[in-house]
Amino acid sequence: MEIIKHNTGTDHERVLGCRDEANGYRGIIAIHSTRLGPALGGARFWNYASEADALFDVLRLSRSMTYKNALAGLPFGGGKSIIIGDNRTTEREELFRSHGRFVETLGGSYLTAEDVGTSPADMEYVLKETQHVAGLANRSGDPSPVTARGVFRALQAAARHRWGTDEIAGRTVALQGCGHVGYYLAKELQEAGAKLIVTDVDRERIERVVGECGAETVEPEEIYAVEADIFAPCALGGILNDRTVPQLKVEIVAGAANNQLLDARHGEALAARDILYAPDYAANAGGVINGCIELLGWEQAEARAKVEAIYDTLLEIFQLADTGGIPTYQAADQLAEARLQYAHA
Repeated sequence: MEIIKHNTGTDHERVLGCRDEANGYRGIIAIHSTRLGPALGGARFWNYASEADALFDVLRLSRSMTYKNALAGLPFGGGKSIIIGDNRTTEREELFRSHGRFVETLGGSYLTAEDVGTSPADMEYVLKETQHVAGLANRSGDPSPVTARGVFRALQAAARHRWGTDEIAGRTVALQGCGHVGYYLAKELQEAGAKLIVTDVDRERIERVVGECGAETVEPEEIYAVEADIFAPCALGGILNDRTVPQLKVEIVAGAANNQLLDARHGEALAARDILYAPDYAANAGGVINGCIELLGWEQAEARAKVEAIYDTLLEIFQLADTGGIPTYQAADQLAEARLQYAHA
């Protein structure tokens, strides 16, 4: 095994490149901040085009986790880890045990969990090498339904701010990504009476949502130009960019994906087009809140109440943005930074 400290030129406390030649494991662990407590963030398993792309992603994701945990009022800092490779592999135990060994070398300053491409079953393999892991099947379990619930509440807050009502019955939602969280969000929306237009690169996922929620479908590249009331990105990050923002025909963007803005200027572009953006790390905090059941010993009712409070956090962000005449992503950053300073003091 080899651990390499990368000089990233960012404000991250520590970034490690990890390899295990015995089984082909390649990973990166990024600790952005431990000001409020150990850095908490999931392990993403993805086939990046290059290690540079993986590094770029993990740096952004770990910073977002710092802000996410601060906004949610949790005693955790921000971190993230990346496993580079094809997440469809069936040879998982040795890979995740390698991941666990690297997590263990950090002595508890980073807590890993499931994320895109990983599952509670994978975390059981990690547990064989370290206790610094959450999202286990026999504890807090799959966070996807809870994350989806938080996003739904954020979407309702956006509806309240834009249209004066939480009611979304009859509204059209363009949902990008029908994976774990996207599926549960689709169920919430369908039960609330929304009309769904969905897409995914995986046809089986689409068919599941169509069969259970009566959704319409479009090709992946067509989702941005769909005429709808709300765009709900629930796949990967960076999808709000120079190419996609001009195509949007919606009034609200609220989804589960992390790092939806490719760059800060795309938050400015949404505001210039009068599209209300629910900042992702505020909207999708349900999963990390759910993890507090096992990490902090919370009762399910306590975690549920925290998830429901995402609604109030989003309303506070929207009000701050209106009062300050700033885009909502800036308002969310300001609120998170204020909570970081207050909690640290």
